[in-house]
Amino acid sequence: MVLCALRWIRPGRAGLGRIVGLRPFSSSLRDLQRSIDPAHLQFDVALFPPLEPPPSTRVDPFNLVEPDLRPLADSLKDLVGVDHPVLNKVARHFFDMQGKRFRPTILLLVSQALGTPRDSPVFSAQKRLAEIAEMIHTASLIHDDVIDVSDMRRGARSVHKIFGNKVAVLAGDFLLARASVLLARLGDVKVVELMATVLEDMVHGEMMQARAEPEDLVTFEHYTLKNYLKTGSLISLSCHSAAVLTGAPHDSALAVSARDYGRHFGVAYQLVDDLLDFTASEEQLGKPALADMANGLATAPALFAAREFPEMNNIIQRRFSQEKDLEVRRP
Repeated sequence: MVLCALRWIRPGRAGLGRIVGLRPFSSSLRDLQRSIDPAHLQFDVALFPPLEPPPSTRVDPFNLVEPDLRPLADSLKDLVGVDHPVLNKVARHFFDMQGKRFRPTILLLVSQALGTPRDSPVFSAQKRLAEIAEMIHTASLIHDDVIDVSDMRRGARSVHKIFGNKVAVLAGDFLLARASVLLARLGDVKVVELMATVLEDMVHGEMMQARAEPEDLVTFEHYTLKNYLKTGSLISLSCHSAAVLTGAPHDSALAVSARDYGRHFGVAYQLVDDLLDFTASEEQLGKPALADMANGLATAPALFAAREFPEMNNIIQRRFSQEKDLEVRRP
């Protein structure tokens, strides 16, 4: 039984209230790409008091980039247009779903922060990069749904439930291939290297999740590194690439700052997403709630709760495999 996991996550408590103690990465690009040290992704909850509620603001980040974000769905469908009717239908099915377009939004905001004129060739390249990032993300979701046997995505039936596993896998592969072609056409070798590293990281993260030992499942080191590889890498290295497209050297302060911004945003995004798995409804999520635990995965809420209720460690290590492991006792 997941003992009081939701009770533990309440306003005024430490824990998810403050996750800002992230240590900076090494400045070495090789260290960032190839051998992420889990210690660099750690946060010590005890060091920080709970966050105060954020100040109210009237700025909607989606509105800031809305003119460029609005046509994204149509441009994506045009970019993945293919003569094969089944692949075309699969791609259009997924892009017709109304997702958050979170990653393109972040990249367009980073482009603004970098001061890129909207009528410049650099902005066109950054906008294409945003489309490529969304295509890579979409391909990863299609593959994830096959691996996790998920029936729903964005409130609709998953691709593999409609077209079958083989077609879903091939459609994901096709999107990655098309993204790679578009990436090569940007003509920047360093950007190609950075974004190719994203694909490598995603596979490493998926393997970490699939092949984890029981003792790994209860550590934040494993959890945060896996999250970076599966989720944060795409956001971090896409932001890094957006800065490189301005002509900044990849190891310049500007490019490294963009990379680190994306990394921290990616960590925060996944933590909030994991929390919503406990607190949001199926209608809000567009997929079943507690899906991660149903798939045997312990995320931040369960790991934090296990600090207060050590008996949860055995439940986490057996991947919530017993009948009552997924029950949540509410206060």
